[in-house]
Amino acid sequence: MEPILLAYLGATLMLVLSGVGSAFGVTISGNAAVGALKKNPGAFGNALILSAMSGTQGLYGFVGYFIVKPFLVDTITAGQATAIFAAGLVLGIVSMFSAIRQGQVCANGVAAIGNGHNVFTQTLILSVFAELYAILGVAVVFIISTVI
Repeated sequence: MEPILLAYLGATLMLVLSGVGSAFGVTISGNAAVGALKKNPGAFGNALILSAMSGTQGLYGFVGYFIVKPFLVDTITAGQATAIFAAGLVLGIVSMFSAIRQGQVCANGVAAIGNGHNVFTQTLILSVFAELYAILGVAVVFIISTVI
């Protein structure tokens, strides 16, 4: 396999897996929002924000791509391509699971808000813990890019 193909595979994994995770996470919390709004239509703003939280991991995939993009050239070495592949795999998998789990946290908060509980701020804070790991994934991509 040509090294450039391995590098592009890594970049593709970083984009696709983070996007798939965000799609699942947003859907999980969005489904909860629809149910909660039947009980409490005034909670739309809070439900919207919590439902959108999981979408950020998909953006991190793009950030990672733009970090490694300068290295995606025909003259890339096998070592550089392997590093980009590893970075893409790390960011993709971490972002995917982070987004799905964040969607579940947000879904629970949205359901509680639908039942009349005032837990928006607490849910937002708790959902950031899952987000942190996706941010660390971007940091790994950045660190790897500084050594290739």
